[in-house]
Amino acid sequence: MNDKMLNRILWLVAVVITLLLVVYQRTTGPSYPMSGTKMIGSEKVAFKFLRSYDTGKDAPVWIRVHDKAVTGKLIYKRYKSHDEWTETDMKTNAEGNLAASIPSQPPAGKVMYIVNLFKNGKEVVLTEEPVILRYKGAVPQFILVPHIFFMFISLLFGIRAGLEALFRRKDTKYQIGVTLITLFLGGLILGPIVQKFAFGAYWTGWPFGHDLTDNKTFIIFIFWLIAWFRVKKNAQRKTWPVIATLIMIAVYIIPHSAWGSEIDYTKQKTEKVQTNTTKP
Repeated sequence: MNDKMLNRILWLVAVVITLLLVVYQRTTGPSYPMSGTKMIGSEKVAFKFLRSYDTGKDAPVWIRVHDKAVTGKLIYKRYKSHDEWTETDMKTNAEGNLAASIPSQPPAGKVMYIVNLFKNGKEVVLTEEPVILRYKGAVPQFILVPHIFFMFISLLFGIRAGLEALFRRKDTKYQIGVTLITLFLGGLILGPIVQKFAFGAYWTGWPFGHDLTDNKTFIIFIFWLIAWFRVKKNAQRKTWPVIATLIMIAVYIIPHSAWGSEIDYTKQKTEKVQTNTTKP
């Protein structure tokens, strides 16, 4: 295999690995909707419950049920609170779905909720555990889109640098340089701005908190910085680019937003969740 063909193959492999990691992070994170199906009577009911929503608006909860004899109840309370559970009957909306809504909370405020369906005196609980929904502030697209773009490019070039060191064994300074620059812009500059818009704080990782997303970004950057200086001194050094790539992949396997910002309502005055402000 000639060098040009190997280069193309390595780029293709890097793109595939990057896309797989992006999809994995997206679908395993705590903000990804919870979905499933349950049988109630003879009907299979599909559901998809939100786990993230913009603050200032009540989060909709709805289920499409064709059997008009089926009724529903939404039960919720603030997460990490001493609140009592609040129950509300689900009503049929204009689309014919059973619907209710969860009252808005401040950014980083969480609400845990359960949806139960009833038919002929039989109760069906749709989820094994309560669903946890976190409210967030809206992030402007001109901030969010570049953040996502730079993080994607940093992951792509980081993986490509590791593959270069392993299989092509040429100078990796270019790939590492692109990785560092885009990671710095996307993760350490735009990342805190996104965090500020969404949850009201620029940085909630170490030493100020335990947000894994912030900590992960910092850890990855440090390892790539070490790799850069090692390769700058000796372009033939291949160990550190490989180590940095493996660390990057390992970190990306951790679900996005894990151990993220949240309000601990147990440290505040106990009160019932405010009544809904919008109709389902």
